[in-house]
Amino acid sequence: MLVDCDTCEVRGAACSDCVVTVLLGVPAPARAVRLDDGERAALGVLASSGLVPPLRLVPAAYDGGRDSGAPRAG
Repeated sequence: MLVDCDTCEVRGAACSDCVVTVLLGVPAPARAVRLDDGERAALGVLASSGLVPPLRLVPAAYDGGRDSGAPRAG
């Protein structure tokens, strides 16, 4: 899983309640976080236990790499 905050549709609005912010702070633009299956499972356990917020990533629809010109959230 690749977590790229620049492609998250709820960036800004949901950053304060996302596990990425808890672990790394609000990421700078163009920073992606790669999580392997074990890390995702561990974060799921922590989130289900209430120790960290869940991953709130909502990936933007892939447009083939073209910028639509629409402003991004955040």
